[in-house]
Amino acid sequence: MIEEIVRAAQGMKGAMIAQRRDFHQYAEVGWTEFRTASIVADTLTTLGYEVLVGEEVIAAEAMMGVPSPQELERQAQRAIDQGADPMWVEKMSGGKTGVVGIMTFSQQGPTVALRFDLDANDVTEVQEEGHRPYHEKFASVNEGAMHACGHDGHAAVGLALASMLVDFQGTLGGRIKLIFQPAEEGVRGAKAMVTKGIVDDVDYLIGMHFGFKMQKIGQLVCNVKGFLATTKLDVEFTGIPAHAGAAPEEGRNALLAAAAAATYLHGISRHGQGTSRINVGMMQAGTGRNVIPAHAILKLETRGATSEINEYMYKEAIRIIESAATMQDVTVKISEQGRAAGGSNSPEMVNFIEKIAGELGIFNEIVAQCDFNASEDCSYFMERVQQRGGQAAYVMVGTDLAAGHHDSRFDFDEEALVLGLGLLGSIAQKILQAK
Repeated sequence: MIEEIVRAAQGMKGAMIAQRRDFHQYAEVGWTEFRTASIVADTLTTLGYEVLVGEEVIAAEAMMGVPSPQELERQAQRAIDQGADPMWVEKMSGGKTGVVGIMTFSQQGPTVALRFDLDANDVTEVQEEGHRPYHEKFASVNEGAMHACGHDGHAAVGLALASMLVDFQGTLGGRIKLIFQPAEEGVRGAKAMVTKGIVDDVDYLIGMHFGFKMQKIGQLVCNVKGFLATTKLDVEFTGIPAHAGAAPEEGRNALLAAAAAATYLHGISRHGQGTSRINVGMMQAGTGRNVIPAHAILKLETRGATSEINEYMYKEAIRIIESAATMQDVTVKISEQGRAAGGSNSPEMVNFIEKIAGELGIFNEIVAQCDFNASEDCSYFMERVQQRGGQAAYVMVGTDLAAGHHDSRFDFDEEALVLGLGLLGSIAQKILQAK
């Protein structure tokens, strides 16, 4: 069966490349993936999956960093103009661009979920002859949006896997859930899907990423460790403007509140039980040199080796921000723009995947483990499945890169599509193999 899956994956290479390039050309950032999600939903429906979208898979109260209603409407219309089915777009109103495809097989078995992210980055793609997407005419046509992280490839593999599983369904038992997640960038989307309960019945969950720490084609790492839990915050201080020379006592200085907060946030004591980080990445304030600043904005993030350590950093950050506002007698509004859990792979799944990868014979180098040392909100899916007694794993499939992730010149070796599909197809088939 493994040999059949490898041959099938190779046979789907052309279709995957075409699909990946289509998604790349019409890149859409988080919560605006109307065209991409519409194509996913349409394809899954045609293949015979039960398809859930919009409010069926996204909990509105858990959505973070959502664009304005006006921007969502503009992006939805653009998606329709670029070929999205208006019926699906309507069901995804409000930016609820998640899609889940479910297929229940005729025989009993476990529930397996595979997660694929859909969104692009807030990056404008270079327009240069040396850049393959531009030269071969599939560079992004949407200004300010570019697939600079490989999610176009992830989504293409997800749809190819959906087709492959239909072809092999006579040999399978149990149920498959294919999760197409919006808004991974900024770690904004997974929590809303987890809150909706879409993985509460899942026994095994697998996530995958191209490249990142594995930057050679043929590499694979089955044990990705060190997911950092994180919280992304926007902070708005509001004071009272006044003439800085004639009546400074009448003002309330929002800039000083923000400056004090930025300084003391970086002084939070680090946690003794593991990695803890904080960064104030942006501060904007003031209107002129002779005006007491009435408005100031901070954008920051906390991180921790575990969800508990990040929660410590988060609570300390809130305490300092509120104290800085009190010192300057200004008001403060704190809004959460993104969040991810900490996490690690289930050891049993790691061993299982390593065994399958070895049997496949398509990888040149199987790396024992690597530290992620960053945040990825697939960790929410993993954490929920593990909390409920299931197993989860996140793997990285190596690929040569034209430039680093999130770079305007990013591109990857599309042979990785075949390797990713071969691996995920084999994992799913093995777990779901009818007894």
